[in-house]
Amino acid sequence: VRAKHKEVCLHKDSPLGETILECYNCGCRNVFLLGFISAKTESVVVLLCREPCLSVNALKDMNWDLSQWCPLIDDRCFLQWLVKIPSEQEQLRARQISAQQINRVEDLWKTNPDATLEDLEKPGVDDEPQPVVLKYEDAYQYQNVFAPLVKLEADYDKMMKESQSKDNVTIRWDVGLNKKRIAYFVFPKEDNEIRLVPGDELRLRYSGDAAHPAWQSVGHVIKLTAQEEVALELRASQGVPVDLNHGFSVDFVWKSTSFDRMQGAMKTFAVDETSVSGYIYHHLLGHEVESQIVRNTLPRRFGAPGLPELNASQVFAVKSVLQKPISLIQGPPGTGKTVTSAAIVYHMAKQGQGQVLVCAPSNVAVDQLAEKISSTGLKVVRLCAKSREAVSSPVEHLTLHYQVRHLDTSEKSELHKLQQLKDEQGELSSTDEKKYKALKRATEREILQSADVICCTCVGAGDPRLANFRFRQVLIDESTQATEPECLIPLVLGVKQVVLVGDHCQLGPVIMCKKAARAGLAQSLFERLVLLGLKPIRLQVQYRMHPSLSEFPSNSFYEGTLQNGVTINERQSSGIDFPWPVPNRPMFFYVQMGQEEISASGTSYLNRTEAANVEKIVTTFLRSGVVPSQIGVITPYEGQRAYIVNYMSRNGSLRQQLYKEIEVASVDSFQGREKDYIILSCVRSNEHQGIGFLNDPRRLNVALTRARYGIVILGNPKVLSKQPLWNSLLTHYKEHECLVEGPLNNLKQSMVQFQKPKKIYSDRRFYFGNGPGLVPNDSFGSASSTGPNADKRGGRTKSHTYMPFGQPNGVPKPGVHPAGYPLPRIPLPPFPGGPHSQPYAIPSRGAIHGPIGAVPQVPPAGNRGFSAGRGSAGGPIGGHLSHQQGSAQGLGNLGSTFSFPLDNPNTQPSVGGPLSQAGLMTQMPVQGLSQSFREGFSVGGMSQDFLGDDFKSQGSHVAYNIADFSTQASQSGYGVDYVTQGTQSGFPGSFLNQNSQVGYSQMGIANDFISQDYMPRGSQGLFTQVGFSDPSQDESSQVHFSGAGQGPHPSQGLMNPLYSQPFTQYNTQPLNLQSPQQQQGQGAPNQKLHYNS
Repeated sequence: VRAKHKEVCLHKDSPLGETILECYNCGCRNVFLLGFISAKTESVVVLLCREPCLSVNALKDMNWDLSQWCPLIDDRCFLQWLVKIPSEQEQLRARQISAQQINRVEDLWKTNPDATLEDLEKPGVDDEPQPVVLKYEDAYQYQNVFAPLVKLEADYDKMMKESQSKDNVTIRWDVGLNKKRIAYFVFPKEDNEIRLVPGDELRLRYSGDAAHPAWQSVGHVIKLTAQEEVALELRASQGVPVDLNHGFSVDFVWKSTSFDRMQGAMKTFAVDETSVSGYIYHHLLGHEVESQIVRNTLPRRFGAPGLPELNASQVFAVKSVLQKPISLIQGPPGTGKTVTSAAIVYHMAKQGQGQVLVCAPSNVAVDQLAEKISSTGLKVVRLCAKSREAVSSPVEHLTLHYQVRHLDTSEKSELHKLQQLKDEQGELSSTDEKKYKALKRATEREILQSADVICCTCVGAGDPRLANFRFRQVLIDESTQATEPECLIPLVLGVKQVVLVGDHCQLGPVIMCKKAARAGLAQSLFERLVLLGLKPIRLQVQYRMHPSLSEFPSNSFYEGTLQNGVTINERQSSGIDFPWPVPNRPMFFYVQMGQEEISASGTSYLNRTEAANVEKIVTTFLRSGVVPSQIGVITPYEGQRAYIVNYMSRNGSLRQQLYKEIEVASVDSFQGREKDYIILSCVRSNEHQGIGFLNDPRRLNVALTRARYGIVILGNPKVLSKQPLWNSLLTHYKEHECLVEGPLNNLKQSMVQFQKPKKIYSDRRFYFGNGPGLVPNDSFGSASSTGPNADKRGGRTKSHTYMPFGQPNGVPKPGVHPAGYPLPRIPLPPFPGGPHSQPYAIPSRGAIHGPIGAVPQVPPAGNRGFSAGRGSAGGPIGGHLSHQQGSAQGLGNLGSTFSFPLDNPNTQPSVGGPLSQAGLMTQMPVQGLSQSFREGFSVGGMSQDFLGDDFKSQGSHVAYNIADFSTQASQSGYGVDYVTQGTQSGFPGSFLNQNSQVGYSQMGIANDFISQDYMPRGSQGLFTQVGFSDPSQDESSQVHFSGAGQGPHPSQGLMNPLYSQPFTQYNTQPLNLQSPQQQQGQGAPNQKLHYNS
């Protein structure tokens, strides 16, 4: 696929002989498009391509049943009758190659087309860069970590862009307003290729022929039409071959500007002491600093003229921000981030501390913010990159280039004359050019200096035109979508007060290079500061969604804290007649059973059944009076996006133009925007392949929160329900009678059976929500009343007790963790002390394990909320594990002794360290060594031979009872107040101020979700979670800890094993870089049993 081979010729020894696979009708040879239909006589098979021939009417008459068309590729393999699958004997004789090796070789082919598997072994091929850490000694160490990552990303970006040239492009010529030549052409984008954006530079070439000399010119993309037509404004107007239309080539011109500016900012940060204030310098590096208060007179009212009234959480945010040198604002979807940011900027500007710099990673976000700020009456200048000056902007009148052209003073008339001359002739004489440049520079400077607020992108802050400016106050919006070096660019201009606005529960920055992403370039500065313990101020009232649409996202991603600022009546669309199954809940999940297929590029997926139904739903919306611009179709796959666009324009029963105005886009490109109605097509529907990057909770959060009035989700519940978060979404829809099937005009409730949710593997760190405003890390599946895996039965069944969860409405009781964690369905063995006590083991890295055979010291009962383990410490080693004794000991007294099964020669040695394979953060509710997707292991139950029968005996963990954790009313929203936690409590030292303890949860910086190869190598998870499980379950788990049972506790979700223990979230170093453990458990020589696998 990556090699872009799409044509296949069968082998001469194959059953069908040496045949080239091609479409019977049009001769198309792309195997990803081909499928077959059996003709009248069963022995003949006709191959047809999916687009366009399947929908050509002429073929329908040949009495083939076109609905029986099946793709040639199923489950990512050719069909058996085309390509014979080798027998087991042959497979055993062959050399085994893992998918990971294949991917790596294909990556190498990009740079070395002749690379073989042997090349993978060479040094330097697979060196992983040094990963980011939480704290840095100084700015030099910071630069040493980030500079190589930025370079990796730059090199990858350059390689991707330059490899994409298109030949035989047809051009349509035009002349722009400023007399420049504009070339229009269609630049068909492949699924995985880079999208063009306005401002990109392209080179247009003509190789020359007898009549025309060779010619080339560089231009800027000024606009992209919905039909994928590109408008390119050329720099030079001379000698353009306007009489030619065919045979042109288009190349990307790669610009290193943004990467150079990131490197420059890191250098400035290191060498220039005035670049940021001392306080911010230390804070950014993660050093402990006394918190400061900014002494400013606070305004009487926190709103700003021209903006809507602020609500309480917005006022609180503005007020807090104005008093702190560094603050984070978390703005969930629709909570008025932009308005709040504009109000903050207004008050900062009014303090008279000089100009305020306002940035965001994307141009769209900067434009929105500039518009809002200017409505307060402040003088705003929007600084655009020079390459984007020709791109039309919604805030054109605020842009610097516009203001330069339209400034009316006497000395400007000179500039205007020169400008006019330049526009007409295309260039000026060298003296005029010099004069023009000097005048323009002086004018720009004057305009910038007179502004109250300057708005630009993060990278734009490195513009040479701002080089001599100093900004004491900087606000960065959407900061969770910027990489850390990108955020640094606006900060090194002398900042003393910084505000980062964002939401780490939505999508993060897009990193093209997987290596850099894995090393942590995909973690935003906002996230790292949250991990360092800086609490974000959360905005809590959402004004976008119909209340029934906000319920699930609020419970699943924001611990139930989102309040609705709109009523049901305000979100009733009058006069729109749409068949919602439950009229006052404008949402439904439309059950689809069609199979997914691989898209034409071989790198993406599509689902024809879903596409056809999307068209029906869109048509129904249009007929009922919804305007096309207010319908958005979201799909995570480019293959489906392209297919839906084609399908709607080909098969839609209304005017084509209407369908063209409907935006069909990826989740990522909808972030930050909204539509009245959203249709989400999930695409994935298969037996074995999983659901790809639908797995990323942040992507689901963004997709579900774009709609104002109504949402329709199309998907296959059988496949989606395997993933815990989707399972809880489906359960939510089912409970509200919104899970439906059948024709649109006659929807009825679907009785489809869900699958049991599988263990979670996420290659992005997973979360657990923590009290209001604190979500350590991009903590996804956070606390929720309808959490993943939550079992709604709540009742006590005969043999197992299902754990209850937190308050259904997400209103926290005082001093108790809000909403409870989504608890996994782990049957608890019945033991004294009430059915609901929920003990977990808290292994710390190599710290509490004594020498082999010794019994670790247990902290005394009552110590800091832990109760002592109940064990008679002198019991036989491993005695609590029934399979070790060979006796039929009931599971009831699990954990009554601490076992160190290490003296048993068959057990797996060195259980002291975290038991996780590299590649997974074992967030499995019930699973030992997480085997998912590691090569060579079966993924099913844990019947791994290599672990021997004894793997269940990894019992060397101290069993604490966590029942008491939750009563700690620490206002930080953490269950335990770690900061004051002394060592005696059995934790190695106090968590937050601990540098040596380099081992809390690697939230694998493996941002592999961008690159949909699910987990070939992901994070190194530290804590193998141990829950209880019935040994008969296939994922047999470590059945061993328990502690003194306490009665049910409202927020025992605290230690949800699903999402790794809360306090494990602190240090993000991968294992193999850990400095050796300093800390030791009491009386334990430091047993270094880490698995650096």
